[in-house]
Amino acid sequence: QVQLMESGGSLVQPGGSLRLSCAASGSTRSINYMDWYRQTPGNNRELVATITRGGTTNYADSVKGRFTISRDNARNTVYLQMNILEPEDTAVYYCHAMTFSHFNAWGQGTQVTVSS
Repeated sequence: QVQLMESGGSLVQPGGSLRLSCAASGSTRSINYMDWYRQTPGNNRELVATITRGGTTNYADSVKGRFTISRDNARNTVYLQMNILEPEDTAVYYCHAMTFSHFNAWGQGTQVTVSS
């Protein structure tokens, strides 16, 4: 089993920056890739960024050039650096992990609010 814990959500002004963290625990060696999703009320979760075990990254078009996903293998932690934040980035951000046995793990979510 894999457990995930997000942190770093906050209120930030438009144009500002924020870094989210996702700490993994448990069977971390079984993790194939990790993602960040986000969700607003009444909408489905949207895939924001993915990082594979080998370090390959992918981003949603809406965040390309502004967000960066990275990982610290020694700390079993994945980060989402968010720059040039826009009000449209306001959402609950969730960390997700997929294991090699296709087990899905989700964090509890962290609120990001972009507002002046």
